[in-house]
Amino acid sequence: MASVGIKDVAARAGVSVATVSRVLNAHASVSPAARERVLAAVDALGYRPNALARSLRTDQTRTLGLVISDVLNPYFTELARSVEEEARALGYSIIFGNADERPELQDHHIRTLLDRRIDGLLVSPADGGSPLVLDAARAGTPMVFVDRWIPGLDVPVVRADGSSAVRDLVAHLHGLGHRRLAIIAGPAATTTGSERVTAFRDALAAYGLELPDEYIGQGDFQAASGRRATERFLELPEPPEVVFAADNLMALGALDAIRARGLRIPHDIALAAFDDIPWFVHTDPPITAIAQPTGDLGRAAVRALTDLIEGRTPESVTLPARLVVRGSCGESPTTGTDSTDRTTGTPGTTRRSDA
Repeated sequence: MASVGIKDVAARAGVSVATVSRVLNAHASVSPAARERVLAAVDALGYRPNALARSLRTDQTRTLGLVISDVLNPYFTELARSVEEEARALGYSIIFGNADERPELQDHHIRTLLDRRIDGLLVSPADGGSPLVLDAARAGTPMVFVDRWIPGLDVPVVRADGSSAVRDLVAHLHGLGHRRLAIIAGPAATTTGSERVTAFRDALAAYGLELPDEYIGQGDFQAASGRRATERFLELPEPPEVVFAADNLMALGALDAIRARGLRIPHDIALAAFDDIPWFVHTDPPITAIAQPTGDLGRAAVRALTDLIEGRTPESVTLPARLVVRGSCGESPTTGTDSTDRTTGTPGTTRRSDA
Protein backbone atom coordinates (compact mmCIF):
# COMPACT_ATOMS: atom_id res chain seq x y z
CA MET A 1 0.00 0.00 0.00
CA ALA A 2 1.39 3.40 -1.00
CA SER A 3 2.14 5.74 1.87
CA VAL A 4 -0.21 8.65 2.41
CA GLY A 5 1.32 12.12 2.18
CA ILE A 6 0.26 15.62 3.09
CA LYS A 7 -0.76 16.29 -0.52
CA ASP A 8 -3.25 13.41 -0.33
CA VAL A 9 -4.78 14.92 2.80
CA ALA A 10 -5.01 18.34 1.13
CA ALA A 11 -6.69 16.87 -1.96
CA ARG A 12 -9.27 14.94 0.06
CA ALA A 13 -10.05 17.93 2.30
CA GLY A 14 -10.17 20.35 -0.62
CA VAL A 15 -7.61 22.72 0.90
CA SER A 16 -4.05 23.72 0.24
CA VAL A 17 -1.02 21.87 1.59
CA ALA A 18 -0.24 24.98 3.65
CA THR A 19 -3.63 24.77 5.34
CA VAL A 20 -3.07 21.11 6.23
CA SER A 21 0.31 22.06 7.71
CA ARG A 22 -1.24 24.83 9.79
CA VAL A 23 -3.89 22.47 11.14
CA LEU A 24 -1.32 19.82 12.06
CA ASN A 25 0.82 22.40 13.85
CA ALA A 26 -2.18 23.84 15.74
CA HIS A 27 -2.04 27.31 14.20
CA ALA A 28 -5.03 29.48 15.00
CA SER A 29 -5.32 31.01 11.50
CA VAL A 30 -7.54 28.22 10.10
CA SER A 31 -11.33 28.38 9.99
CA PRO A 32 -13.19 25.78 12.05
CA ALA A 33 -14.78 24.34 8.92
CA ALA A 34 -11.43 23.86 7.17
CA ARG A 35 -9.94 22.38 10.33
CA GLU A 36 -12.75 19.83 10.56
CA ARG A 37 -12.29 18.80 6.91
CA VAL A 38 -8.54 18.37 7.36
CA LEU A 39 -8.89 16.31 10.53
CA ALA A 40 -11.58 14.17 8.89
CA ALA A 41 -9.25 13.55 5.94
CA VAL A 42 -6.39 12.66 8.29
CA ASP A 43 -8.59 10.08 10.04
CA ALA A 44 -10.00 8.67 6.82
CA LEU A 45 -6.60 8.25 5.15
CA GLY A 46 -4.73 7.19 8.29
CA TYR A 47 -2.15 9.92 7.70
CA ARG A 48 0.71 10.17 10.18
CA PRO A 49 3.06 13.16 9.93
CA ASN A 50 6.73 12.37 9.49
CA ALA A 51 8.15 13.61 12.79
CA LEU A 52 11.76 13.50 11.61
CA ALA A 53 11.07 15.54 8.50
CA ARG A 54 9.07 18.04 10.52
CA SER A 55 11.88 18.38 13.05
CA LEU A 56 14.35 19.21 10.28
CA ARG A 57 12.07 21.98 9.03
CA THR A 58 11.25 23.48 12.43
CA ASP A 59 14.51 22.65 14.25
CA GLN A 60 12.37 21.01 16.95
CA THR A 61 11.78 17.35 17.68
CA ARG A 62 8.91 17.82 20.17
CA THR A 63 10.88 15.49 22.42
CA LEU A 64 12.02 16.07 26.01
CA GLY A 65 14.65 14.16 27.94
CA LEU A 66 14.15 13.06 31.55
CA VAL A 67 17.04 11.70 33.61
CA ILE A 68 15.89 10.40 36.99
CA SER A 69 18.03 9.17 39.86
CA ASP A 70 16.57 5.69 40.37
CA VAL A 71 13.69 4.18 38.41
CA LEU A 72 13.22 1.49 41.11
CA ASN A 73 12.41 4.15 43.70
CA PRO A 74 8.60 4.52 43.74
CA TYR A 75 8.97 8.28 44.19
CA PHE A 76 10.83 8.65 40.90
CA THR A 77 8.54 6.17 39.17
CA GLU A 78 5.55 8.34 40.03
CA LEU A 79 7.48 11.47 39.06
CA ALA A 80 8.32 9.99 35.64
CA ARG A 81 4.71 9.03 35.07
CA SER A 82 3.42 12.53 35.78
CA VAL A 83 6.13 14.02 33.55
CA GLU A 84 5.15 11.76 30.66
CA GLU A 85 1.45 12.49 31.05
CA GLU A 86 1.92 16.27 31.13
CA ALA A 87 4.38 16.23 28.23
CA ARG A 88 1.98 14.17 26.13
CA ALA A 89 -0.84 16.59 26.91
CA LEU A 90 1.35 19.43 25.62
CA GLY A 91 2.32 17.59 22.45
CA TYR A 92 5.75 16.34 23.50
CA SER A 93 7.24 12.88 23.81
CA ILE A 94 9.60 11.78 26.60
CA ILE A 95 12.83 9.80 26.44
CA PHE A 96 13.83 8.43 29.85
CA GLY A 97 17.25 7.76 31.32
CA ASN A 98 17.82 6.00 34.66
CA ALA A 99 21.00 7.16 36.41
CA ASP A 100 20.74 4.51 39.16
CA GLU A 101 22.30 7.09 41.54
CA ARG A 102 25.54 6.94 39.48
CA PRO A 103 26.92 10.25 38.15
CA GLU A 104 28.76 8.55 35.28
CA LEU A 105 25.55 6.83 34.11
CA GLN A 106 23.66 10.10 34.45
CA ASP A 107 26.17 11.80 32.14
CA HIS A 108 25.93 8.94 29.65
CA HIS A 109 22.17 9.44 29.39
CA ILE A 110 22.49 13.22 29.09
CA ARG A 111 25.07 12.89 26.32
CA THR A 112 22.82 10.43 24.45
CA LEU A 113 19.78 12.68 24.81
CA LEU A 114 21.64 15.73 23.55
CA ASP A 115 22.88 13.74 20.56
CA ARG A 116 19.25 12.93 19.76
CA ARG A 117 18.46 16.63 19.47
CA ILE A 118 15.90 16.77 22.26
CA ASP A 119 14.25 20.16 22.73
CA GLY A 120 14.87 20.31 26.47
CA LEU A 121 16.09 18.37 29.48
CA LEU A 122 14.66 17.53 32.90
CA VAL A 123 17.28 16.32 35.39
CA SER A 124 17.31 15.14 38.99
CA PRO A 125 21.09 15.32 39.50
CA ALA A 126 22.86 12.31 40.99
CA ASP A 127 25.53 14.62 42.39
CA GLY A 128 26.32 18.31 42.65
CA GLY A 129 29.11 18.71 40.13
CA SER A 130 28.52 16.91 36.84
CA PRO A 131 30.70 18.65 34.20
CA LEU A 132 28.28 17.63 31.44
CA VAL A 133 25.27 19.12 33.22
CA LEU A 134 27.27 22.29 33.88
CA ASP A 135 28.37 22.54 30.26
CA ALA A 136 24.87 21.89 28.91
CA ALA A 137 23.37 24.56 31.16
CA ARG A 138 26.01 27.14 30.29
CA ALA A 139 25.59 26.36 26.59
CA GLY A 140 21.96 27.41 26.82
CA THR A 141 20.31 23.98 26.63
CA PRO A 142 16.73 24.41 27.92
CA MET A 143 16.92 22.63 31.25
CA VAL A 144 14.94 22.32 34.48
CA PHE A 145 16.06 20.61 37.68
CA VAL A 146 13.38 18.56 39.42
CA ASP A 147 13.54 17.37 43.06
CA ARG A 148 17.30 17.93 43.27
CA TRP A 149 19.39 20.73 41.85
CA ILE A 150 22.95 22.02 41.46
CA PRO A 151 23.47 25.25 43.45
CA GLY A 152 24.93 28.20 41.61
CA LEU A 153 23.51 27.35 38.18
CA ASP A 154 20.96 29.65 36.56
CA VAL A 155 18.53 26.79 35.96
CA PRO A 156 14.89 26.73 37.13
CA VAL A 157 14.25 24.30 39.98
CA VAL A 158 10.98 22.49 40.72
CA ARG A 159 11.09 20.94 44.17
CA ALA A 160 9.25 20.29 47.41
CA ASP A 161 10.11 22.03 50.66
CA GLY A 162 10.48 19.32 53.27
CA SER A 163 11.82 21.51 56.06
CA SER A 164 8.43 22.40 57.54
CA ALA A 165 7.31 18.78 57.37
CA VAL A 166 10.51 17.66 59.12
CA ARG A 167 9.75 20.17 61.89
CA ASP A 168 6.25 18.70 62.16
CA LEU A 169 7.73 15.22 62.39
CA VAL A 170 10.11 16.17 65.19
CA ALA A 171 7.28 17.93 67.03
CA HIS A 172 5.19 14.75 66.71
CA LEU A 173 8.05 12.57 67.99
CA HIS A 174 8.79 14.94 70.85
CA GLY A 175 5.12 14.91 71.81
CA LEU A 176 5.27 11.10 72.02
CA GLY A 177 8.16 11.38 74.48
CA HIS A 178 11.02 10.42 72.14
CA ARG A 179 14.32 12.15 72.84
CA ARG A 180 17.01 10.02 71.12
CA LEU A 181 16.43 10.54 67.43
CA ALA A 182 18.71 9.26 64.66
CA ILE A 183 18.71 9.88 60.90
CA ILE A 184 19.83 7.84 57.92
CA ALA A 185 21.08 10.53 55.56
CA GLY A 186 21.34 10.52 51.79
CA PRO A 187 24.56 11.43 49.96
CA ALA A 188 25.88 14.80 51.07
CA ALA A 189 26.71 15.61 47.43
CA THR A 190 22.99 15.81 46.65
CA THR A 191 20.91 18.76 47.75
CA THR A 192 18.19 16.53 49.17
CA GLY A 193 20.77 14.53 51.10
CA SER A 194 22.30 17.54 52.82
CA GLU A 195 19.08 19.54 53.16
CA ARG A 196 17.19 16.86 55.10
CA VAL A 197 19.97 16.40 57.65
CA THR A 198 20.14 20.15 58.22
CA ALA A 199 16.36 20.40 58.63
CA PHE A 200 16.37 17.48 61.09
CA ARG A 201 19.23 18.93 63.14
CA ASP A 202 17.57 22.36 63.27
CA ALA A 203 14.23 20.86 64.28
CA LEU A 204 15.87 18.95 67.13
CA ALA A 205 17.68 22.09 68.30
CA ALA A 206 14.33 23.87 68.68
CA TYR A 207 13.57 21.37 71.47
CA GLY A 208 17.03 21.55 73.01
CA LEU A 209 18.02 18.18 71.53
CA GLU A 210 21.28 17.37 69.79
CA LEU A 211 22.08 15.15 66.85
CA PRO A 212 25.32 13.40 67.84
CA ASP A 213 27.56 11.98 65.14
CA GLU A 214 26.76 8.40 66.14
CA TYR A 215 23.09 9.10 65.38
CA ILE A 216 23.84 10.05 61.78
CA GLY A 217 23.99 7.06 59.45
CA GLN A 218 25.40 7.65 55.99
CA GLY A 219 23.23 6.17 53.27
CA ASP A 220 22.99 6.36 49.49
CA PHE A 221 19.21 6.35 48.94
CA GLN A 222 19.32 2.55 48.53
CA ALA A 223 17.76 -0.06 50.83
CA ALA A 224 21.04 -1.83 51.66
CA SER A 225 22.53 1.36 53.09
CA GLY A 226 19.47 1.85 55.29
CA ARG A 227 19.91 -1.68 56.61
CA ARG A 228 23.61 -1.14 57.38
CA ALA A 229 23.04 2.19 59.11
CA THR A 230 20.26 0.77 61.29
CA GLU A 231 22.34 -2.25 62.25
CA ARG A 232 25.04 0.15 63.44
CA PHE A 233 22.49 2.18 65.41
CA LEU A 234 21.24 -0.97 67.15
CA GLU A 235 24.76 -1.95 68.20
CA LEU A 236 25.33 1.33 70.07
CA PRO A 237 25.49 1.20 73.89
CA GLU A 238 22.51 3.57 73.87
CA PRO A 239 20.56 2.98 70.65
CA PRO A 240 18.21 5.67 69.36
CA GLU A 241 14.52 5.57 70.17
CA VAL A 242 13.63 6.66 66.63
CA VAL A 243 15.20 6.06 63.22
CA PHE A 244 14.25 8.62 60.58
CA ALA A 245 15.21 7.48 57.09
CA ALA A 246 15.64 10.37 54.65
CA ASP A 247 14.32 8.26 51.77
CA ASN A 248 11.72 5.52 51.34
CA LEU A 249 14.10 2.76 50.17
CA MET A 250 16.44 3.38 53.10
CA ALA A 251 13.39 3.12 55.37
CA LEU A 252 12.63 -0.33 53.98
CA GLY A 253 16.23 -1.34 54.68
CA ALA A 254 15.87 -0.03 58.22
CA LEU A 255 12.68 -2.05 58.63
CA ASP A 256 14.53 -5.20 57.56
CA ALA A 257 17.31 -4.58 60.10
CA ILE A 258 14.85 -3.98 62.94
CA ARG A 259 12.87 -7.12 62.18
CA ALA A 260 16.04 -9.19 61.81
CA ARG A 261 16.81 -8.33 65.45
CA GLY A 262 13.36 -9.48 66.54
CA LEU A 263 12.48 -5.95 67.65
CA ARG A 264 8.95 -4.56 67.53
CA ILE A 265 7.91 -1.24 65.98
CA PRO A 266 7.11 1.06 67.74
CA HIS A 267 7.41 -0.72 71.12
CA ASP A 268 11.19 -1.25 70.93
CA ILE A 269 12.13 1.37 68.35
CA ALA A 270 10.17 3.84 66.20
CA LEU A 271 10.59 4.35 62.45
CA ALA A 272 9.73 7.28 60.16
CA ALA A 273 10.60 8.10 56.56
CA PHE A 274 10.89 10.85 54.01
CA ASP A 275 8.96 10.16 50.76
CA ASP A 276 5.68 8.41 51.44
CA ILE A 277 4.93 5.39 49.23
CA PRO A 278 1.90 3.07 48.99
CA TRP A 279 3.81 0.20 50.61
CA PHE A 280 4.00 2.08 53.91
CA VAL A 281 0.27 1.59 54.45
CA HIS A 282 0.68 -2.19 54.28
CA THR A 283 3.49 -2.65 56.81
CA ASP A 284 2.65 -3.59 60.39
CA PRO A 285 2.34 -1.01 61.78
CA PRO A 286 1.96 1.46 58.88
CA ILE A 287 4.90 3.85 58.62
CA THR A 288 4.77 7.54 59.45
CA ALA A 289 6.19 9.45 56.50
CA ILE A 290 6.66 12.82 54.85
CA ALA A 291 4.78 12.92 51.55
CA GLN A 292 5.84 15.05 48.61
CA PRO A 293 3.36 16.29 45.95
CA THR A 294 5.08 14.13 43.36
CA GLY A 295 2.53 14.40 40.58
CA ASP A 296 2.33 18.17 40.91
CA LEU A 297 6.13 18.39 40.81
CA GLY A 298 6.32 16.42 37.57
CA ARG A 299 3.64 18.49 35.89
CA ALA A 300 5.15 21.78 37.04
CA ALA A 301 8.59 20.71 35.79
CA VAL A 302 7.25 19.97 32.30
CA ARG A 303 5.42 23.29 32.14
CA ALA A 304 8.56 25.15 33.21
CA LEU A 305 10.64 23.38 30.57
CA THR A 306 8.17 23.97 27.75
CA ASP A 307 8.02 27.64 28.77
CA LEU A 308 11.77 27.80 28.29
CA ILE A 309 11.62 26.05 24.94
CA GLU A 310 8.88 28.35 23.70
CA GLY A 311 10.67 31.53 24.73
CA ARG A 312 8.98 32.31 28.01
CA THR A 313 10.78 32.80 31.33
CA PRO A 314 9.65 30.28 33.98
CA GLU A 315 10.01 30.77 37.70
CA SER A 316 11.39 28.15 40.05
CA VAL A 317 8.62 26.31 41.89
CA THR A 318 8.62 25.15 45.51
CA LEU A 319 5.65 23.12 46.72
CA PRO A 320 4.87 22.11 50.31
CA ALA A 321 5.39 18.60 51.65
CA ARG A 322 3.22 17.18 54.40
CA LEU A 323 3.56 14.84 57.36
CA VAL A 324 1.37 11.72 57.34
CA VAL A 325 1.12 10.31 60.88
CA ARG A 326 0.62 6.56 61.18
CA GLY A 327 1.44 3.99 63.85
CA SER A 328 5.17 3.38 63.49
CA CYS A 329 6.25 5.99 66.03
CA GLY A 330 3.74 5.24 68.77
CA GLU A 331 0.23 6.26 69.61
CA SER A 332 -0.45 9.98 69.53
CA PRO A 333 -2.37 11.26 72.55
CA THR A 334 -4.56 13.31 70.19
CA THR A 335 -4.97 11.10 67.12
CA GLY A 336 -4.23 7.53 68.15
CA THR A 337 -2.95 4.96 65.67
CA ASP A 338 -6.24 4.33 63.87
CA SER A 339 -6.74 7.83 62.46
CA THR A 340 -7.16 8.39 58.72
CA ASP A 341 -5.26 10.52 56.24
CA ARG A 342 -8.11 12.67 54.96
CA THR A 343 -6.22 13.44 51.77
CA THR A 344 -5.56 9.89 50.59
CA GLY A 345 -7.99 7.79 52.59
CA THR A 346 -5.12 5.67 53.96
CA PRO A 347 -4.40 5.07 57.65
CA GLY A 348 -2.77 8.19 59.04
CA THR A 349 -3.32 11.82 59.92
CA THR A 350 -2.09 14.44 57.50
CA ARG A 351 -0.38 17.55 58.74
CA ARG A 352 0.16 19.90 55.83
CA SER A 353 3.31 22.02 56.06
CA ASP A 354 3.17 25.08 53.84
CA ALA A 355 6.47 26.50 52.65
